[in-house]
Amino acid sequence: MVNGYNKLDAWLLGFMGGLIVFGLLAIYSASNGVGAIDLFYKQLAWFGIGLIVMAVIYYTDYRKIMDYSYGLYAVGLFFLVLVLFFGTKVAGATSWVRIGFIGIQPSEIAKVTTILALARYLSSDNTDIASPNGVFFAITIAVIPAGLVMLQPDMGTTLTYLSFIFPVMIMAGFNVYYLLLMAMPFFLTAIGFFNIYLLITFTLLGFVLLVISRKGFHFSQLIVSLTGLAGGLFTFRFAAAILQPHQMKRIQTFLDPMSDPQGAGYNALQAKIAIGSGGIFGKGFLEGTQTQLRFIPAQWTDFIFCVIGEEMGLIGGMILLSLFLSLFLRMLWLVSVIKNKFVELTLVGFVSLWLVHVMINIGMTIGLFPVIGVPLPFLSYGGSSLLGNMVMVAIALNFFRNKRNLGY
Repeated sequence: MVNGYNKLDAWLLGFMGGLIVFGLLAIYSASNGVGAIDLFYKQLAWFGIGLIVMAVIYYTDYRKIMDYSYGLYAVGLFFLVLVLFFGTKVAGATSWVRIGFIGIQPSEIAKVTTILALARYLSSDNTDIASPNGVFFAITIAVIPAGLVMLQPDMGTTLTYLSFIFPVMIMAGFNVYYLLLMAMPFFLTAIGFFNIYLLITFTLLGFVLLVISRKGFHFSQLIVSLTGLAGGLFTFRFAAAILQPHQMKRIQTFLDPMSDPQGAGYNALQAKIAIGSGGIFGKGFLEGTQTQLRFIPAQWTDFIFCVIGEEMGLIGGMILLSLFLSLFLRMLWLVSVIKNKFVELTLVGFVSLWLVHVMINIGMTIGLFPVIGVPLPFLSYGGSSLLGNMVMVAIALNFFRNKRNLGY
């Protein structure tokens, strides 16, 4: 207690801690049964490093976070370029770069710096959000790192970069209708990779949404819808030439997992078996057959939720989702009480990024989304991912600590 009010947001810290404990338990279980327990200790070490970094950020002058945003963004871009030339290829993507004996995934850290730069730009008094230039530069800030990640190529991470653009821009005051106009062609083009019937359905739904949101028909709505449809038809026709073979296979097995049950569809099928077999209360810690017998390869990474579902059951899964929801709501509460535009945009960006990560990760483990390699925040094995997520919480804790100065 300092000057009559608490400077540490214990709730936010507690929700993060609960998620990390879930992750460490799941990683221990998943790695212990297959003789890879060193992964648990590595994740524990990264957690320790993350705590040190959090302490540094927590006591940093809050004004420096905003002032250094562009510089940090430039550093993030530098490492994304560096990994293209000197990176290590893992699972079909050149996403890792080694610094000494430590392997780092720059795309995970660059997510944070990109959100900070976008918030800095949109919160500036010199930015005219009503002008075409304002829209162009805001989108460019996020698209440049997304494009570099796409070159690795890492489709899943690229999608997460695009997840926070529109929520942050809407929070900044951009007209939702015009954002829909801009987003629709890109969205329909991506839908073309999946299924032509989905493409036609979403084209019609998108057109109707544009008409309703504008309260009337405008010729631009038809042009945008047809442009998106044309883009979708192009990607549908040439998907095999555009995507990597493993990415194309993932989409095919998402639409029909039984088309390759022993190959690309294997993980998705085994994941659903693991989660379903856990029942309501789970099989117990270290008692999951799918987990301990390693039916799902490297389940401590993108399929970590399977371990939770099998060993802790529906109850464990609900507690985990409740922790995520509590974390998101606490962050949004900070948005509502700290009247500072940079803070508002930064925290909305963090929540948007986490929300999409959780939706895609859990969705792909239960068959709602294709397997695209998106980790579950705070839980999946990976030092860069854990560190990046802890940095975001540290920034939020810094804002809470300085809330009186920021306009509480």
